[in-house]
Amino acid sequence: MTDVLAPLLDLPDVSPALTQAREAVDAALRHRALRRSGGPAAAEVSLRSAVASAALSSHVYAESDVRAGTVLDPVVQGSLRVAQELPTLAEKWTKAPRQVLARLHTIAASGVLPAERLGRPVADPVVGARLDALAELIVSGAGDPIVRAAVVHGELLALRAFEAADGIVARAAARATLISSGFDIRGLIPVDLGHLEREPEYVGSAYAFATGTPDGVRSWLKHYGAAVVIGADRFTEIADTLI
Repeated sequence: MTDVLAPLLDLPDVSPALTQAREAVDAALRHRALRRSGGPAAAEVSLRSAVASAALSSHVYAESDVRAGTVLDPVVQGSLRVAQELPTLAEKWTKAPRQVLARLHTIAASGVLPAERLGRPVADPVVGARLDALAELIVSGAGDPIVRAAVVHGELLALRAFEAADGIVARAAARATLISSGFDIRGLIPVDLGHLEREPEYVGSAYAFATGTPDGVRSWLKHYGAAVVIGADRFTEIADTLI
């Protein structure tokens, strides 16, 4: 089977960025805290990822306030629900991606949209066709896991397939891709923290990706590699506190 994503590795500077990302993750996941504290580490990553994803959707709150349970913003609450359910949904991701996307939107946008509009993509044949193509890509397992996650993320941002919470769904789908591929099988790398730390670049390169040009795709893939490296560094910081 032809790997439709393979040509993206030939774009300038992409392969070195992905190599750096893989090396950073490999090093982070060898942290000795995981021998005894994998559960607490995963819980902390989940919380911080949820707060970061909501912030990237312009719902910014102090992590301490979210941790204390005082933030009732439905977008933040949806992001927390998504983070909590993501490990289970990642198990189904490569078998039924459209169903998982519907579920992600349902739990992300609950309290934001009426119940009858949850989990339903917009009624646009172009969006439907591109979602089908994306689902085929996910099921096939095409490409390098980081590239595949980046394409899933970028395409969902570009499509705006749902009426609300598109960003939270896109970021969760990308993490599900990394988890289901085995690259980050325990979901310990908070890539969304990397996106947030480089938010202007995240926004700009996502728009560039949506153009479909080689330079736009290259910009997004390079950003994605950098965000993975930051995520690996932040996981190491979290794990260091658990020793």
